[in-house]
Amino acid sequence: MESRTLGERIKELRQKANMSLRQLAERIGKSPPFVSDVELGRRYPSEGVLEDIARVLGADATELKKLDTRDSIPLVKRLVEADPRWGLAFRTAAEAGRAGRLTPEEAIRKFQAPGAATNRKKRLGA
Repeated sequence: MESRTLGERIKELRQKANMSLRQLAERIGKSPPFVSDVELGRRYPSEGVLEDIARVLGADATELKKLDTRDSIPLVKRLVEADPRWGLAFRTAAEAGRAGRLTPEEAIRKFQAPGAATNRKKRLGA
């Protein structure tokens, strides 16, 4: 099955792992209705929860994050309105991308917080 959305991919991975929705919810510390909403595309997990889902399902969290189709424009707009320096930062990154000096993957790696996943795993006892 070729997944098109984040929720479809999570469901596909969960089924491949022969895990029920309830079992996944329990392992990530969330309710079954929350996981169901994620799989149906009605809700999106936070970055930390998505990392937990990836860990439990043996998936690459970065690959799952690429399937998050939420609109980024409102977030960017709010950041720029709160601090106009963000506008320059985004324009600089966009220009580097257009010029072939920066790929989305490089930007993601550059700005991910080092140790964030490790710290979260420690809190969850993984």
